[in-house]
Amino acid sequence: MRVFVTGSTGFVGSAVVQELLKAGHQVLGLVRSDASAKALAATGAAVHRGSVEDLDSLRRGTEQADGVIHTAFIHDFSRFKEVCEIDRRAIAALGAALEGSERPLIVTSGTGLLARGRAVTEDDVHQPGAHNLPRVASEESAAEVAERGVRVSVMRLPPSVHGDGDHGFVPMLIKMAREKGVSAYIGEGNNLWPAVHRLDAAVLYRLAMESGTMAPRYHAVAEEGVKFREIAAVIGRRLNLPVVAKSPEQAEAHFGWFAHFAAMDNLASSARTRGLTGWQPKELGLIADIDRPRYFQQ
Repeated sequence: MRVFVTGSTGFVGSAVVQELLKAGHQVLGLVRSDASAKALAATGAAVHRGSVEDLDSLRRGTEQADGVIHTAFIHDFSRFKEVCEIDRRAIAALGAALEGSERPLIVTSGTGLLARGRAVTEDDVHQPGAHNLPRVASEESAAEVAERGVRVSVMRLPPSVHGDGDHGFVPMLIKMAREKGVSAYIGEGNNLWPAVHRLDAAVLYRLAMESGTMAPRYHAVAEEGVKFREIAAVIGRRLNLPVVAKSPEQAEAHFGWFAHFAAMDNLASSARTRGLTGWQPKELGLIADIDRPRYFQQ
């Protein structure tokens, strides 16, 4: 297959590109800059210039492919609602370019949108109006694309997608601990974060793309739930800082905008995904992965 990959030089997207190439597929990668174009070309993938805000570039890339994997997302939390709406429009454009064909589209979302007081599954869907998380825009757009007959699947990633080059939530916690002088958790710290290594996630994207019968939703969850307190403990030990509990009332003052994520209790299952695809995560788990010097040298 020739697969069009957005976010092709990003943390997740670059792993997807390598996984597809390794499996013998051709890749056309969306890039914005000269540096990204050079990095992508060095992998053996073809370069397509554009961005998620340039809808015409998305359509042109899609027209050249047998399938599309959309991993791009603008990680600017200072304008989170705006960038989520950008993603909504990007998915709509990709879907429009695939209408009338059997070519598949995989879009990216997160398990963190769902909190059920139990392990969330691939069958769980966001209920409109249930909460005001802007990130639901991606799944809403995918559902609208599906209604137009496009073969679309949602790949839900957990709060922690980890591995070398991680610039997500764990590095944010490490930076915060350095600045505050303590590594903190909220309450008893028993809230759960599911996790996956970026290389394991990349395998699942490939398996889903290769599937003849794509499921509506996949969960790229290698570990159903890691206690937040355990994450804080590794960070404290590695930085030689106290590990402390913050009350819910103290959380916002300590974590700022990140308080919502620090309190997230998001037990998530991938049993359905594994049964459908045969996916078997093989990389390091979250605690073992972040308990390495490299995570603290970034």
